[in-house]
Amino acid sequence: MKASFATAVCFCALAIGTVACKNSASNPATESTSSAAEQSASNNKAGDSTTLTLPAGFSAVRIAENLSGPRHLVVTPQNDVYVKLSDAKNNKGIIILHVDDNGKATSAGGFGDYGGTGIAIKNGYLYASSNDGVYRYKLDANNKVIDQNNPEKIVMGLVNKGMHNSKSLALDNAGNIYVNIGAPSNVCAEQGNDKKSMQPCPILDSAGGIWMFKADKQNQTYSNGVRYATGLRNVVGLDWNNVTNSLFVMQHGRDNLHTAFPQYYTEQQSAELPAECMYELHQGADAGWPYMYYDHNQHKKLVNPEYGGDGKKEADTKYIDPVIAFPGHMAPDGLLFYTGNMFPDKYKNGAFIAFHGSWNRAPQPQKGYLIAFVPFNGGKPTGNWEIFADGFAGGPAFMQPGKAKHRPCGLAQGPDGALYISDDAGGTVYRIAYNKK
Repeated sequence: MKASFATAVCFCALAIGTVACKNSASNPATESTSSAAEQSASNNKAGDSTTLTLPAGFSAVRIAENLSGPRHLVVTPQNDVYVKLSDAKNNKGIIILHVDDNGKATSAGGFGDYGGTGIAIKNGYLYASSNDGVYRYKLDANNKVIDQNNPEKIVMGLVNKGMHNSKSLALDNAGNIYVNIGAPSNVCAEQGNDKKSMQPCPILDSAGGIWMFKADKQNQTYSNGVRYATGLRNVVGLDWNNVTNSLFVMQHGRDNLHTAFPQYYTEQQSAELPAECMYELHQGADAGWPYMYYDHNQHKKLVNPEYGGDGKKEADTKYIDPVIAFPGHMAPDGLLFYTGNMFPDKYKNGAFIAFHGSWNRAPQPQKGYLIAFVPFNGGKPTGNWEIFADGFAGGPAFMQPGKAKHRPCGLAQGPDGALYISDDAGGTVYRIAYNKK
């Protein structure tokens, strides 16, 4: 891994409803002003002095704070930002922000009485997901929702058992929508027995993969969809790559290798394994969960110990290889292929990944809580991944889920090429811009 940074930067702290800006790297204290109906006081981090570290030439602005668990987000050509909330607040699960030409945001209301993660815009519609279905709203010529109270029900009745229930979305250019349906399991274990897994895994019939549906057909269920790819424990970050005309996803890897099988794995190995993997998917792809995992240190696909593995036994070659692999347990929650013109050329068509942050890397330090970047050319990685934005958690002492001041989740690209980042721990939306010298 390579990483290089300029000095830490922290700019505007903007509360929804009022815009106030304090621009000083030497005085990174933030301000919080009025609280609109959408705000959550429990998410207001008192005395938050978090700064972000970015490459030279980049600056970060907080365009919104104190939102209630913002997950994924999209930005329209008119600079309206639609933000999906994990849970509806005051019967609003989608918040609307408007960003002016100076990068300042104001609240423009909200709608949708359901929580969830996924949100996307395509061909004149806004798509949004709950934890068990997908809705869409017709947009007018200015990309504003025409009827906020009556969305079309595109897909209903998807598996929602609490664990890994976010239904992330991506759309292709041929009228299809792709929906993650995460597996409510670590390794498809029997109830109450983590060491005894089921084979074949019955979960895979309705979860643990990506399902494809028609983007314009209402009231679809599993019977109308196609299990596009399988063997994926949970995918929160995914994006359609227009260079390759294919779907890319980030998988959350399994946990507890040492806890369940100390005879095969040390605590140190379990902290790093398995890798968090990026996959390029085509119809029929199988990434191997729960039968295997990827070891980025050995560069091998290995059999999970619940299915006869010992940390050395290689998996069946039928399972696809990752495009690139990252250290374990960093929780990739957002993926975006950058197509804008604001950033330097190295970023064009490359991948940004939002790592939500780990909880289970002891005795090693926790990792993640950052935005990574992978350079691409011709649809393939051309170099090592690097840290693009860091410092969300607030320092090493805060790199735990319950302590982190901010945890990156969603990524979106503005019409001018700026990068937007949502944070579902602190309730913040960031805008990162590049200032050409």
